[in-house]
Amino acid sequence: MSTQARIEDLKKRAAKIIAAGGQKRVDKQHESGKLTARERIDILLDQSSFVELDRFVAHRCTNFGQEKKELPGEGVTTGYGTIDGRLVYVFAQDFTVEGGSLGEMHAAKIVKVLNLALKMGAPVVGLNDSGGARIQEAVDALAGYGKIFFANTIASGVVPQISAIMGPSAGGAVYSPALTDFVYMVKNTSKMFITGPEVVKSVTGEVVTQEALGGAMTHNSTSGVAHFAAENDEDCLKQIRYLLSFLPSNNLEPAPIVETGDDPQRIDPALNTLLPDNSNMAYDMKDVIKSIVDNGEFYESQQYFAQNIITCFARMDGQTVGIIANQPKVMAGCLDFNASDKAARFIRFCDAFNIPLLNLVDVPGFLPGVNQEYGGIIRKGAKMLYAYSEATVAKVTLVTRKAYGGSYLAMCSQDLGADQVIAWPTAEIAVMGPAGAANIIFKNDPDVKAKTDEYVLNFATPYQAAVRGFVDLVIEPKDSRPTIINALHMLESKRETRPAKRHGNIPL
Repeated sequence: MSTQARIEDLKKRAAKIIAAGGQKRVDKQHESGKLTARERIDILLDQSSFVELDRFVAHRCTNFGQEKKELPGEGVTTGYGTIDGRLVYVFAQDFTVEGGSLGEMHAAKIVKVLNLALKMGAPVVGLNDSGGARIQEAVDALAGYGKIFFANTIASGVVPQISAIMGPSAGGAVYSPALTDFVYMVKNTSKMFITGPEVVKSVTGEVVTQEALGGAMTHNSTSGVAHFAAENDEDCLKQIRYLLSFLPSNNLEPAPIVETGDDPQRIDPALNTLLPDNSNMAYDMKDVIKSIVDNGEFYESQQYFAQNIITCFARMDGQTVGIIANQPKVMAGCLDFNASDKAARFIRFCDAFNIPLLNLVDVPGFLPGVNQEYGGIIRKGAKMLYAYSEATVAKVTLVTRKAYGGSYLAMCSQDLGADQVIAWPTAEIAVMGPAGAANIIFKNDPDVKAKTDEYVLNFATPYQAAVRGFVDLVIEPKDSRPTIINALHMLESKRETRPAKRHGNIPL
């Protein structure tokens, strides 16, 4: 065979694989509101940057007539490219080929990409759209999942791992996304569940739709499994590009510095009048965040879940920061077990990837109640204490108003390693609410009302903590942005280590 004939043969083989499951199945994918695997990769990566690996990999299953089937690309497209010029690895399951089902070689392609990302120190993005394990391949498919889970775990904390659920993801398939750092789901077209509605009905008698059981908003608002919701495939992929703009490529690099054009010395007089005079009245902590970050721009993770706490990425003088903030508008900003789970995981991600932490505190306490105690608020609240104490990145804490008891410690007080604690004059740092404390201290005093008022005047302030050095700075609210940026710059050379050990035992 001549060289030209061999080249033509290559082109013919490649065209067959690129055609995936054929035009009929591609059309069906589009009719269901979904893009194909290759279309998704084209939107995710910089134009013409994708390099495909393992295009010609084929299965070797001979059970149940599988030997007669050609499965182009083994139902998954893998490779690497760039996002904003930075190296990224990607795999995209192809639902047009055998429903994107996972077999031995399908899994091997994914594992290769995960291992390459680990070696090169580059993020990996998984675009999941699969009917699950390829039943015909039995234990080979099962082993494939196990190898993926292992690779996800080894890469955790070394390179960012992002999963997008862009179709079905059921059974064992859900655990790889759950092991990664961030999970995206697409409204109406993506589903995640361990067992589907029919199995649920047969086992428990519960009747539930696929959407209610495992749809995008179920996992974004109720379970907390997903971190971001997207309107459609294109929106999802563009959001992933945006998220990666905040993150370093690996654990040994800082996040990229971006010239935002926002003056680091900018002050905002509106902050001086933001808080209500009555400390029991709510305000929106997002107004504080918008005021202090570059151009008022932030990207919120898990915005529909545990809304009593805010977790988001933003920039301050071009530097990425991870913000954890109480939200007085929801449950008065109390911490509950869901908020503790949400915050602890976000803190640990930021610490793993050299992203400084900014904590905005207005917390009256841990939420009381039988449901919270039975739900493990002690164990789950301890996760935040653990995560902050373990973190060695720069930690700056700003107390805007209430900072009571153990909930203040859980928001990164100086004792849990805050490198700088800043307070507004409206801050109330105490063991408990001053009125409640006064009622205990002076309960037998005939002049309880006057004594309580005096106690509130003296103790509902930041000054008792400042006198003892637990607060470093008390500032006018309008000066928050330049003060925090100055602290972050001061902390750029921070070096802190923990005792050598295999790992700690976080109260999971």
